[in-house]
Amino acid sequence: MNDTKVYEYPKDKQPSIRTVMMPRDTNAVGTIFGGVILSHIDLAAATEAHLLHPGKLVTISFDQVEFKQPVFVGDLVSFFTETLRVGRTSITVGVSVWAQRSRKRGELVHVTEGRVTLVAVDENLKPTPIVR
Repeated sequence: MNDTKVYEYPKDKQPSIRTVMMPRDTNAVGTIFGGVILSHIDLAAATEAHLLHPGKLVTISFDQVEFKQPVFVGDLVSFFTETLRVGRTSITVGVSVWAQRSRKRGELVHVTEGRVTLVAVDENLKPTPIVR
């Protein structure tokens, strides 16, 4: 697939999460498990959504996430978020993931991006209106 979109590291934004990838996060090939990255995407989206709603939120969907570059042990990975939509009971957050290579000082690569939708729930896990 020829990806013609130009990605630029968001220099003017602070990431919701930054973490260094460790050996415990690797698969049999020696790169970071996709599931580890997905878990951090979920946490980053929740961090952003909680800026708008202080109550309980649950993830109900991830839009297509395509891994464009591998992530390696030692890479510093940043998860940038942006609120895309606020509905009556849901919040959709865009997450852009970047890795700063530990082996190639200063090299930044766009790893993936996606959209996560979270729903506000009450104590019985039933959808409830977003409280602002």
